[in-house]
Order: sequence, then C-alpha cells, then structure tokens
Amino acid sequence: MASTRVTNTIRRLRFAANEMTQQQLAELIGVTRQTVNAIELEKYSPSLEVAFRIAAVFERPLEEVFHYARETEKKGKKG
Repeated sequence: MASTRVTNTIRRLRFAANEMTQQQLAELIGVTRQTVNAIELEKYSPSLEVAFRIAAVFERPLEEVFHYARETEKKGKKG
C-alpha cells in the first residue's frame, strides 16, 4: 500500500498525552486500533470527520495534527 501525501504528528501527540495507546485513541474517536495505526503510519488518510475528531482529542487545530504535502513540496521544489 502506498503512502499518502498527508503526514501527521499523532504518535508524538499520543506520547505527550500520558503515552495514550492507539487503542485508547481509537475508542475516543470511534474507529478501530488498526485504523489509527494505518493513519499514524501514513498508509491511510482519515476522513475529514475523523481528522477533526483526532484534533479535538488532543485539543489542537487540525493543521497542527495533519499536514498536506503538495507534489511540488514532496520533490523539494518551491512553488
């Protein structure tokens, strides 16, 4: 499965939140632990609703949790 262009800081945020487990986060946002794992490993992009739920759990703006890299940014080009 190919990686997405959406990156995230979920792992760092989980550990900053008293080492929250993937299972605990999954229960809070209403998905499976496997879904959290896939999102965290950037193998799957969450729905907008799930992304907002994750951001709400950590009380962070969406753009502090998720980052979208345009194709030109991935190649190191500016534009």
